[in-house]
Amino acid sequence: MVGNSAGRAFVGSFTSAGGLGITAAAVDRDTGALTVLGSTDAVPDPSFLAIGARDGETVLYAVGESAPGVAAAFSADGDVPALLGSVQAVGGDGPTHLTLAANHLVTANYTSGSVTALPVLDDGALGPASDVLRYEGSGPDPDRQEGPHAHQVLADPSGAWVVGVDLGTDAVRVCALDPAAGSLTLHSETALRPGTGPRHLAFHPSGSLAYVLGELEPVLTVCRWDAAAGRLDVLGEAPVLPEDVEAADDAGRTYPSEVVVAHDGRFLWTANRGHDSISVLTLDESGEKAALVATVGCGGHWPRDLTLDPSGQWLYAANERSGNVSWFAVDAQTGIPRHAGSIDVPAASCVVLL
Repeated sequence: MVGNSAGRAFVGSFTSAGGLGITAAAVDRDTGALTVLGSTDAVPDPSFLAIGARDGETVLYAVGESAPGVAAAFSADGDVPALLGSVQAVGGDGPTHLTLAANHLVTANYTSGSVTALPVLDDGALGPASDVLRYEGSGPDPDRQEGPHAHQVLADPSGAWVVGVDLGTDAVRVCALDPAAGSLTLHSETALRPGTGPRHLAFHPSGSLAYVLGELEPVLTVCRWDAAAGRLDVLGEAPVLPEDVEAADDAGRTYPSEVVVAHDGRFLWTANRGHDSISVLTLDESGEKAALVATVGCGGHWPRDLTLDPSGQWLYAANERSGNVSWFAVDAQTGIPRHAGSIDVPAASCVVLL
């Protein structure tokens, strides 16, 4: 068994596309290298993962991006994650993301356009769903925005709110989660430019700004976050790809997938499927202005996820269609990642790190 002090990573993957489920790996903190330890396929299509803790032990949470959708908890202190308690239904289809908030696990159910709260029990396992909040609306893209499609949920930095990103309605919604009842209540809603198809959001280290990445248009929307009011306000936009790429025809479209902010707030990175790249943007001192400075290859094909390690030195890309996870050394002065290695993980969809 490899202890937490050695560094751990967990990689989600699509079992329906040949993935192994959840793969555990050891992390060499000096080189960024991953070494596979083992895997479990206890849930179908565990496309996104989150890490928590109970009584000093690491607990790994996963969605099963299936229909009907499920969520599960795993003990993660051994070489292979071991299921904790029962796999729970989320009351929706195609859950794509999850977060821990107010002693609950909250999932974003893409296909159903809803978010679900499930209580976290004393041993870290999950109880049956306590509430399902269904989004409403649509967007201008008839193929992708015929209805709501919740793609991400995050606990805000203050811990007071659950923030949900809806690709289908070009909106970000803020919800209150009652820790006792496990009920979700819509608090506020922010409309983004129609047709951008927001997919994921990341907060600035200051906790006062948020960056929303579009999937249907390669654009970053910069927003001010007011935790006291539970309100998100749009400040402006920045492209995440060069103009000549943005002008490509439909056959060459790029679908950005993930946004990550440097721990010191100086840089921001996006993963771009189709273009198969990682974009590097600089943030000004206020964090309100983002500027594209470079793109580098993602080390594979169709990068679905990006993760920055706790030290800020290493960036990891889960490349779904090439079936590998690549890691990059981040230049501390420029923020530009340099490819340093990769491992094979079939149908990789996300990486989380301890």
